[in-house]
Amino acid sequence: MQSEKEISALFSLIDDPDEEVYGAVSNRIADFGRSLIPNLEHLWETTPNEQVQQRIETLIHRLQLQDLQNDLLSWKTSAHPDLLAGALLCTRFQYPDLTIAPVLSELEKLRRNVWLELNNYLTPLEQINVLTSILFSYYGLKGKAKDYSRPEEFLLQTVLSSKKGNSFGNGIIYLLLCEGLDIPIKAIQIPGQFILAYFKPVLQPQGQRMQATEKIEYFIEPASGQVFTKNEVDGYFKKMNIAPEPSFFTPLNNLETIALLLTELAACFDNDTERYKKDELVGLAKLLGD
Repeated sequence: MQSEKEISALFSLIDDPDEEVYGAVSNRIADFGRSLIPNLEHLWETTPNEQVQQRIETLIHRLQLQDLQNDLLSWKTSAHPDLLAGALLCTRFQYPDLTIAPVLSELEKLRRNVWLELNNYLTPLEQINVLTSILFSYYGLKGKAKDYSRPEEFLLQTVLSSKKGNSFGNGIIYLLLCEGLDIPIKAIQIPGQFILAYFKPVLQPQGQRMQATEKIEYFIEPASGQVFTKNEVDGYFKKMNIAPEPSFFTPLNNLETIALLLTELAACFDNDTERYKKDELVGLAKLLGD
């Protein structure tokens, strides 16, 4: 009862012209957390004043971001940060009321379609071709050039619903299918590119013993599914005057992949009206790296 009285008093002060008072009210509302969002949404619907509505929208966004930060930290510190969970957290930045069930259902349908075409006798290139054929020919996924004016092409939910994604949007789907099918395809970071690589386990002599290592068999550009050999990638480096480094061929873990996705998504909001979103996304990416 005391909390309800305090919340009612706080809501009555949201329109206070004194910025210091409003700042204190905002901080106290933030202390209550996400549970106040439905109340704030109802207040927005019943408030005719546009300036007050704008303040309410800012408060709702603050609570949603705060909730997302907490969930991202929990994901980061979990025993095995799951790529799907990380991708869904990224999507929640733009779509806070994300419904997960349709996303999971769509991914499972895709996984089953690929699984039905796989067998233990396929070569790495044949496995890649099955994945690419299901995604781009059967499912109808389209690859788009990276366009920072279209944030929806970076995000899992919207790429699945529109079937249009850039190298990041399509690449996350590709990686999720590989994870669910035990296909050793992982993300790597070549300058200016988000590329996938098929890592084939091989045995190499290490002193008196043979040690298992991983060798890249093929490179995949995930926006289109196009496959490249090592020689073709080397040719790209020469053309771009880039000196290859070992880090270019080291698989990214899930934390690194999601941090990179958040950083790229941030570039979509480099404008006067939405620069606050860019700063927030950069902060979320930094959260994963700290």
